[in-house]
Amino acid sequence: MKINSKAASRWLTVVIFATAMAWVESAAVYYLRSLIHRIEPYQPNPLPVAGGFGFAEAVRELATMVMLLTVGMLAGRNWKSRLGYSAIAFGVWDIFYYVFLKVMCGWPHSVLDWDVLFLLPLPWWGPVLAPVSIALLMILWGTVVSSWQIERARDGSEWKAWGLNFLGVVLALYVFMADSIRVANGGVDALRNMLPQWFNWPLFCVALLLMAAPVVDVIWRLRAGVIRPKTSDIVDGDWEYESDRGRGRSELEPVKILIEQGK
Repeated sequence: MKINSKAASRWLTVVIFATAMAWVESAAVYYLRSLIHRIEPYQPNPLPVAGGFGFAEAVRELATMVMLLTVGMLAGRNWKSRLGYSAIAFGVWDIFYYVFLKVMCGWPHSVLDWDVLFLLPLPWWGPVLAPVSIALLMILWGTVVSSWQIERARDGSEWKAWGLNFLGVVLALYVFMADSIRVANGGVDALRNMLPQWFNWPLFCVALLLMAAPVVDVIWRLRAGVIRPKTSDIVDGDWEYESDRGRGRSELEPVKILIEQGK
């Protein structure tokens, strides 16, 4: 099964952008953590007050999400491929963020090191392996839907898969923010000083399996539909289905008969 050349080119462009952006993100986090002496986030007072950095950091994280979504919108040619490229960008960015932090400062020491993953709406905590696992799923799903046109499911399986995915996302968010939710009534100081003691791996694994449902669904339909990109340079969305082969000739037969009768 060959990849369309333009889709492959867009995929590579998005990956290069996300990798470069990961270096910028890693450098910014390295600078900030050096200023507050928190290269390793899992230590007493993990989120100290630092001259208004909190608001700027929260907005920076939101801006990062907007940038990753935007590159997907620019790369894709339909809504599904746009989401696919955005997922690829996010996944690559997230993985290389940790790779480059390791290069810059020697952290994380292992994929099981705790990290503050996000600050909105509450601090997210989790081992590095957890977000990396989700990032790999996003890259896989994004690659499939942006490289091949998947025939629409006729039995509702696609919506069922996304329903399972939504449930998995909710569970994963709960796992990441469970400790923050527990101390939220204590105010901002309690959130800043909270250190999680245990990561709920069993519940997270269930969440990861549920989030993988759309990946399994698109791969299953791709194999079942025998749908291939054309090898010529064409825009996304102009694909050939096996069920369409020979259809053009049969649809033109009535026209041919009318022309012959008119002669």
